[in-house]
Amino acid sequence: MSEQNKLIGEERRAAILSWLTNSGSPLTGGVLADRAGVSRQVIVQDISLLKAKNEPIMATSQGYLLIKDTPQEKKRQRIVACKHTPEQTRHELECIVDQGVTVHNVIVEHPVYGDLEALIMVSDRHDVAQFVNRIETTHAPYLSELTDGVHLHTLEAESTAKLDAAFEALKRNGYIVE
Repeated sequence: MSEQNKLIGEERRAAILSWLTNSGSPLTGGVLADRAGVSRQVIVQDISLLKAKNEPIMATSQGYLLIKDTPQEKKRQRIVACKHTPEQTRHELECIVDQGVTVHNVIVEHPVYGDLEALIMVSDRHDVAQFVNRIETTHAPYLSELTDGVHLHTLEAESTAKLDAAFEALKRNGYIVE
């Protein structure tokens, strides 16, 4: 986008909301920046301003998402305690998503900061591959490395049976902390 087509202030934030509303998948800060003709840092600031106005925007590992109220059946949730090495992360996540379950987040207990939570929002093997590849290419550590591999996940599914199947898959592979 050229300098004369650069979106300004409230107009840009309205456009961001529209793009997120109409997107079927998360949009990265880079994509939003390109569309608006601004830097990614400007988008980060805009997202903060929109969140301060109670816009339901979630930052995920795949990008920004607008949380839409849907009249669908309420999803079931379960928190599971897991432990594994960083090298086992892909397999752990695949054990979950292969059961039709979404991994909402990862939570670790830090001795100074308390609970640290990061949204993951992976629902299939493609999402898992993107998440793991992003960790690997950025050389970012997994949060679970702060706690010798121990962490919690909030799992979401349409049915308790799917949550049970994911739990059993994790247990079979030795990832559940009991």
